Amino acid sequence: MDVIEDELVHALLRAQRPDLAHLPLRYAARGWDNELWRVGDELAVRVPRTERAPELLRMEHRVLPRIAPRLPLPVPTPLYLGEPSALFPQPWSVVAWVAGEPADRAEIGDEDSAAVLAVFLRALHSEEPLISQGDGGPGCRIRHASCEFSDDLVELIGEDQVRRLEDIWRYGKEAPEWSGPPVLAHNDLHPANVVTKGGALCGVIDFGALAPGDPARDLAAAWSLLPSGATSAFFAHYGEVDPATMRRAHGWAVHIGVFVTQMAINGLRGIPGGKPGWLAAGRKALDRVLAVC
Repeated sequence: MDVIEDELVHALLRAQRPDLAHLPLRYAARGWDNELWRVGDELAVRVPRTERAPELLRMEHRVLPRIAPRLPLPVPTPLYLGEPSALFPQPWSVVAWVAGEPADRAEIGDEDSAAVLAVFLRALHSEEPLISQGDGGPGCRIRHASCEFSDDLVELIGEDQVRRLEDIWRYGKEAPEWSGPPVLAHNDLHPANVVTKGGALCGVIDFGALAPGDPARDLAAAWSLLPSGATSAFFAHYGEVDPATMRRAHGWAVHIGVFVTQMAINGLRGIPGGKPGWLAAGRKALDRVLAVC
């Protein structure tokens, strides 16, 4: 899609939400699928920039308002779905602003966040799925996923460490599949999709991959998001997890850590779309995965 300017967002608000048009507007972030503007102190506007983004916005508008009141952390609850118009041919949304710094810039350091994240995920996973498998994203079966262990990664952390990661990934992929009822899962919990304040987890954002399926990918956050030594506390508060799910979750933690680290490597090499600021988060995630072997 074309570059979206502040003037367009102002025009959309004046046309469809004139009650918000007087509030200060400032650019906030460019995400995978949407661009984000803050509107005043408590709201944000999300405008799609990819082909898949409009349907994901519609899905979030259908589902998040129904589950947000029962989730114990703030989420970007959709408040208004903008209609396509002559100004902009796709839907757009007004959502609640989730205050805090993304964890790729301000990592989780508070040990109590293990319990906070576990209680959040238990609440999310207890919700009725509400959407079909195809509405919110992939079913996130690890057996169907791939993980690239690049030469750049070998250069960064060493061949022996990469081989250990490959073994954990393979062990997770070979684990028995989830046999329980599908749970509603976030499916994209990496450091840029949670926010912190003072080192404590204080919000979860970007629900575009929300879909029913296996909880294991979300449970990988025990390694990919939390500080070293917090995994046991996380699972104690989440509740019983069967051995096969634990294997898949550990495998997904490899996948997420490799993804975040590779995005950082790409950014440092000047590859478009890379995230050089993600290097520390990726390295620490991989260190935590390897620490339990």
